[in-house]
Amino acid sequence: MAIKVLIVDDSAVFREAIARGIGMDPDIQVIATAADPYEARDKILEYDPDVVTCDIEMPKMSGIEFVKRLIPQYPVPVIVVSSISDKVFDAMNAGAVEFVSKPSAKSPQDVQKFIKDLVMAIKAASKASVHVEDKSNQAKKHAVVAKEIKDFDLIAIGASTGGTEAIYELLKQLPDQSATLLPGIVIVQHIPPVFSRMFAERLDKQTDFQVKEATNGDVVLPGHIYVAPGDKHVQVKRSEKGLYLRVFEGEKVNGHCPSVDVMFHSVAECLGNRVVGVILTGMGYDGAKGIAAMRRKGAITVGQDEKTCVVYGMPKVAYELNGITKQCGLDIMGSIIMQYLK
Repeated sequence: MAIKVLIVDDSAVFREAIARGIGMDPDIQVIATAADPYEARDKILEYDPDVVTCDIEMPKMSGIEFVKRLIPQYPVPVIVVSSISDKVFDAMNAGAVEFVSKPSAKSPQDVQKFIKDLVMAIKAASKASVHVEDKSNQAKKHAVVAKEIKDFDLIAIGASTGGTEAIYELLKQLPDQSATLLPGIVIVQHIPPVFSRMFAERLDKQTDFQVKEATNGDVVLPGHIYVAPGDKHVQVKRSEKGLYLRVFEGEKVNGHCPSVDVMFHSVAECLGNRVVGVILTGMGYDGAKGIAAMRRKGAITVGQDEKTCVVYGMPKVAYELNGITKQCGLDIMGSIIMQYLK
């Protein structure tokens, strides 16, 4: 059965371009379009879409405010379609499940890539679970348990659909770096170029960690976080001076660059049991084989459970491959990781 999609955008030309482009996929049916959030509300009630695509900058009400109001009353998966801006992360925080950047140029190649990315996002979103945030049950930071973590050299995190918010929620649960010096953290999140840098900068401002987009040769320092660039793979390597990062261009692995598997396999090879691996929400199976390899080498591996995942894909496959030491909800994951680290 085709995925029913509602397109919300104030540009009639862009609405038509999206409808024509995604409508060519046999698994997708564009059931309606809307020029603003108020029209979209009426169309949602009339057509009951499976997925909504939504611009951010719109008349009468912004896409962010629209998502904030929509999700608690009508929890339908929303994909934000936006120009390059860190506002997409505000939309994700409001309840959107994914974002796709508008083509920066009008060339046929850029438009074709945009449509391909949007089709993939729609198919992932159609399987997503939309969570209405419960403000009364916020995850709490774990109590400080040690001055320094000595038995582990790294925390390796992989995520995809819904991952930007999941990563943020997890990092908020970990103790302040001024009190407990955690190992370095390397993150591979499936994300477009430029947005990866914005994501790193956002985490740097909103968490207690020092966060940067990874560059080739970075030395992995305790209490620091390195986010894979949106178009490059990252591997963790060891030298006499300690851990460092290899950041390089390469072919897509499991359909992705950066690939979680590329990072996880490198960690398994050089760190053995001195690492905690974490696999979070995401469509597909990237990272599943890598985290299973980590566990075989003695690593502690933690997977997000189905209840709290936006898309229970990557963690599910990892669990089925016997790659997970502990599966748990996102709300207690920080506490679980700290129990292992101490």
